[in-house]
Amino acid sequence: MTKRKSSVDDLFHLQSVTNPQLSPNGNEAVFIKTHIDKEENKYISNLYHIDLRTDEVTQWTYGDHRVTSPKWSADGKQIAFLSNREEKNQLFLLSAKGGEAKKLTSFEKGVSSFEWSPCGTKIYFDAPVKEGKTFTDKEKKDEKKLPEPVRVTKMKYKADGVGLLPQDSYRQIGVIDIASGDVSQFTEGSYQHSLQAVSHDGKKMVIGVNRAENLDFEFRQPLYLVDVETKEETVIVDEIGYYGGARFSFDDHYVAFVGSDRTYQNATHGHLYVYDTRRGNRINLTESVDAPVGDYTVADHQQGASAPSVVWTKDNQLYFQLSTMGDVRLYFGTLEGELYPATPENEHVYGYDVNRDGDFALLAVSDLTHPGEIYKQTIATGERQALTSFNKQFLDEVELIQPEQIVFKGEKDWDVHGWLMKPYGYEEGKKYPLIVDIHGGPHAMFANTYFHEMQLLSAQGWGVLYINPRGSHGYNQQFVDAVRGDYGGGDFTDIMDAVDYVLAEEQWIDEQRLGVTGGSYGGFMTNWIVGHTDRFKAAVTQRSICNWISFFGVSDIGYYFSEWQIAADMKDVETLWKHSPLKYAENVKTPLLILHSEKDFRCPIEQAEQLYITLKSMGKETEFVRFPDADHNLSRTGKPNLRVERLNEITGWFEKYL
Repeated sequence: MTKRKSSVDDLFHLQSVTNPQLSPNGNEAVFIKTHIDKEENKYISNLYHIDLRTDEVTQWTYGDHRVTSPKWSADGKQIAFLSNREEKNQLFLLSAKGGEAKKLTSFEKGVSSFEWSPCGTKIYFDAPVKEGKTFTDKEKKDEKKLPEPVRVTKMKYKADGVGLLPQDSYRQIGVIDIASGDVSQFTEGSYQHSLQAVSHDGKKMVIGVNRAENLDFEFRQPLYLVDVETKEETVIVDEIGYYGGARFSFDDHYVAFVGSDRTYQNATHGHLYVYDTRRGNRINLTESVDAPVGDYTVADHQQGASAPSVVWTKDNQLYFQLSTMGDVRLYFGTLEGELYPATPENEHVYGYDVNRDGDFALLAVSDLTHPGEIYKQTIATGERQALTSFNKQFLDEVELIQPEQIVFKGEKDWDVHGWLMKPYGYEEGKKYPLIVDIHGGPHAMFANTYFHEMQLLSAQGWGVLYINPRGSHGYNQQFVDAVRGDYGGGDFTDIMDAVDYVLAEEQWIDEQRLGVTGGSYGGFMTNWIVGHTDRFKAAVTQRSICNWISFFGVSDIGYYFSEWQIAADMKDVETLWKHSPLKYAENVKTPLLILHSEKDFRCPIEQAEQLYITLKSMGKETEFVRFPDADHNLSRTGKPNLRVERLNEITGWFEKYL
């Protein structure tokens, strides 16, 4: 059978398979499958079950809602999860024998996260609660209520994907008795608490909270070991930086967690730490590894994928993710400092769990031409067995293009890593356009994972080049830090060197038909490129930055991100302006399409408005498309119809000019 090429509508054929969770005895597992319903224009996810003795896969929840965060009770008889069946995420309970899920909470502001108590009779959770109110208090709905002004007194008063932050609401930790439904509040005070972990004996928990009065310039989350009975706190870590993902060892002697200090601000590598609860000291288990712990992948397929920061085995071995050279691999570690990769190269492990004995792991794995499924891997041998095949029909029908990995020497003799895709239907001897696609962040990375957008661009008959320039994660600390204070410098050089490299190596690329696109930082870089070279015949900038001066005050992160990344604030507008693509608008000769979301609070739409009006006033070839009801994450989690329109705009622009 002849396979077809990738299409925009593949968004509706792809299945996202995520979040494998092993039962305590290791004989069962649950996971989440998400698909996009075209008619309903929404994402739908449900809970699935695997019997690991028979490999039978069964759907356990139904409906047109979303399910997240499944967790087994300690005895393996129940699974709790969050679901937005009633708009806000609430806590539900399902028997491992099947049946209907029981709703446990009806909180006004929903539930943020939860952890089982080991006794199985109660569940700890954290959830927003209005000051002076309780979790269960209901606000009166008044349809005739008039709009009211909002008084802002803090600098952190809005957030992308959320909007204006409540000024009098705080996340508190509580506990619910499953049998009676009684809810009590564990923490108090006008602070944002996060529930991290509950010990296996039920006597301790780990919480995160910053109790500083003014959080505007507080970039840290201290972790505390708390006695459940007395509420006495012991500091685990209280340093500048964000720490979390805590997990107790099975004997409760250790707490593992991940985090990074601010040595290189937000470019600092994440590490895995272990705290000894008896001695009160901690060690950095990955200090010798010059790569970040965690998953820093940029892609557009997986929905709601989350992986544990760390998983313990009974003999105090640990498993965690590491981003390295475009891979996200599962790593194994011991308290003695041994560290080994547990999964192979050239793939993206975006979810995992490991059984208590350390015999096998459940992995959610994707690669460059596979959207991802759940696998069982024997730890000792590396042997794998596929447990799900939800994307089999898609893979049988669609011809996916295999990206070829490239490495070339950049400035300072650094290796720069990336991928080059030939166009669909490639024929030897013919010339084809090339699209350069630039990721956001900048401290993220393209990876050996399935990327629908890249396959779609190739399907149009274009080559695709995407690289990890300096500033990208997955490489050494010096490399990821090198972009700070040098936006438009060495990073621009890396991208242009990549173009020169593939032009010299590949005769099929038509250097007269080059296109460039990118979002967020990639949008900034697209704007920068067209203001500094006319090599590209078409460009599409998305959710971009063009003016660091205004960005400082309008972005939800601008007032500190600008200093971290550009090394300047409003006392040094000359430096901010020097790094602003808007300054170089007069040089632009490339037809530029500007795409931006109306509700983007990270890179607000005024950035696009400035760029469009400036270019238009100068007689440049440009158009501006605004996406309603969309935020900074349109390309990944936006409303499906808008994601389709975005892709159509990108391909339409390049088709017109290339």
